[in-house]
Amino acid sequence: MRVAITGGGTGGHLAIAAALLEALKQKGHEAIYIGSVSGQDRAWFGEETRFEKRFFLDTSGVVNRRYIGKLWALWKIFRAVLKSRSILKNEKIDAVVSVGGYSAAAATFGAYTKHIPFFIHEQNAVMGRLNAMMKPYARAFYSSYDEKSPVKGYPVRDLFFETAHLRKKINTVIFLGGSQGAKFINDLALETSAACIAKGIKVIHQCGERDYERVKKAYEEQKLEVELYSFTKELPALIERADLAVSRAGASTLWELAANGLPALFVPYPYAAGDHQYHNALFLVEKALAWSYRESPSYARNLLALLDDDLEEKSRGLMKLGNKGAAAAIIDDIEERLDVS
Repeated sequence: MRVAITGGGTGGHLAIAAALLEALKQKGHEAIYIGSVSGQDRAWFGEETRFEKRFFLDTSGVVNRRYIGKLWALWKIFRAVLKSRSILKNEKIDAVVSVGGYSAAAATFGAYTKHIPFFIHEQNAVMGRLNAMMKPYARAFYSSYDEKSPVKGYPVRDLFFETAHLRKKINTVIFLGGSQGAKFINDLALETSAACIAKGIKVIHQCGERDYERVKKAYEEQKLEVELYSFTKELPALIERADLAVSRAGASTLWELAANGLPALFVPYPYAAGDHQYHNALFLVEKALAWSYRESPSYARNLLALLDDDLEEKSRGLMKLGNKGAAAAIIDDIEERLDVS
């Protein structure tokens, strides 16, 4: 089977693409990638040799653009759809798997107009606009939050399961500002790290490249020894070392932390489309497996109140919730629907 994986823009979508690529290669299938020159697509997969080929098209997001900007984005998608149709034909693609995001639009529409079976994975508790539009035409729709999904697990790379372990008390806290940085989380880390260190708790902080110099200077002024990163590809190893994460509630990050058994205090991004990060976090909060609060000036107090908590029940529950075989199960389901032996 020869599959095109499409979608991206953000690390959340791209993490799913990486997990599905891993599952495809383990089962002996070939895969190409169709993404965008915008966003993080090229940074993730520009040199990913497990893809037979990689195509980065000139597209950009449509949501939150106005007037001429929206029309220009739609025009670029239209041109990219024509390019995608040519790619899918020339590469003899049997199926397209969309992981969502604006990067997925061109190849998804291309597959639909070429009558090539396509499959959708929705990463969030609130469905994205593209996925909502194309769901009725997809051969199958996968979501960890949808009871009707043929596969309910979330595609997470195996390494997060392989390094999973039970947390009982907080010895190390990790602040995850994301590759672009989350100023609120960065400020929260600066406000609370002294108290953490005073209790003998180590602090790891991934603050994002654009906020690195400010955060570094602030720690130096406080004379605090913090393990600080702007951006790192070794994040799974840092997550393995931590006992509590303070993070946004993007779906891939949420499920990676769950797979590793790492309890988290989630700070949903308040401007996320459809408030999806709040609903992602709520999925775990309602199971008593995480904490989550809206951004507020009192947030530091919420964090400091957790430092003496027993984490064992949450950590154990998170590991039970994860499904190591989710990516492979999605590929199995695609094979069955396409009658691939």
